[in-house]
Amino acid sequence: MAYPIQPPVLPMLAKRIDAIPTAPGFQFEPKWDGFRTIIFRDGDDLLIQSRDGKPLDRYFPELRAALLEQLPARCVLDGEIVIARADAHGGTALDFDALQLRIHPAASRIKLLAEQTPTSIVFFDLLALDDRDMQQTSFAERRRELEQLLRDAKPPLHLTPATEDIAVAEDWFRRFEGAGLDGLIAKPLDGLYAPDKRTQFKVKHERDCDCVVAGFRWHKNGEGTHVGSLLLGLYDDAGALQHVGVCASFTEAKRRDLVDKLAPYRKNALENHPWAHWSGSDADTSSNAEQRVPGAKSRWNQHKDLSWIALRPELVVEVAYEHMQGNRFRHLAHFRRWRTDKPPAACTYAQLEVVPPQELMELFGR
Repeated sequence: MAYPIQPPVLPMLAKRIDAIPTAPGFQFEPKWDGFRTIIFRDGDDLLIQSRDGKPLDRYFPELRAALLEQLPARCVLDGEIVIARADAHGGTALDFDALQLRIHPAASRIKLLAEQTPTSIVFFDLLALDDRDMQQTSFAERRRELEQLLRDAKPPLHLTPATEDIAVAEDWFRRFEGAGLDGLIAKPLDGLYAPDKRTQFKVKHERDCDCVVAGFRWHKNGEGTHVGSLLLGLYDDAGALQHVGVCASFTEAKRRDLVDKLAPYRKNALENHPWAHWSGSDADTSSNAEQRVPGAKSRWNQHKDLSWIALRPELVVEVAYEHMQGNRFRHLAHFRRWRTDKPPAACTYAQLEVVPPQELMELFGR
């Protein structure tokens, strides 16, 4: 194969900042919530590469025909594989859980899911065209050529919306969160393509939430001496405590302190614990994205130890989170403070801010 650029090429990344840049010289794009991919094409040879340089082709067979039909014979493009589905509010939203289900060892399962929940690709950068390596070309020029290349693109291929207007960017940041977009990317117009470097910027949503701490996991390098993460829960309308995610990213000193902090709540914790039936580390929910249990095997690393220690659900913690994916946190939550003034029963889904969904088709311009 003679791709214009030889794989693997690790995609350019973004550094997190607190606010949308107001200085001139930036283009703003929605931050898509999917699988980052770089597409390599040379004639009939096609490679769908993951963020970490591995092939993804077998997991997304439905994309091959469209890529070969619509892309130039020799090119390398950067984008995001997503699944957009109807949501409970009658709109359209990204479904990351459905996307995760595609990473499955059985080809028959992948084929079935490809028919039931087909994927799309949203492109946002051009690394090479014909025999031209464009990585040392400014982003402004790469964007112009990408727009020309995809001017007649049809689903499942899409060009990401983009603007240099700060007011439009701020509007996108507010309105499109409900559709599963988790922020904005700010790209310097004069920037070069720097693989695996954080030379772009991302602004993400962040909110506060009070959660019940119903368990924890030991840190991988400090079992018995360092806490790795706290298991968080919220009560639903039926009064059941649902596992919504984990809180992590503690300092080493904090991990040690948490051992003593949590010790009193370990006594008799499994008696009447709402997650007692998940107490084993061998729970397997790989076939059902809606059921996320504390001890479920990792889809990405079957050897990763996800066993957990139960706590009596009496502690309340305030955490920062970015956004919800269904009924759970999409990313790790971050510890803010203990809420000794708040009873666990008050930690319900009702406290969460609900963002009205925004039709993804408006972003696609169709």
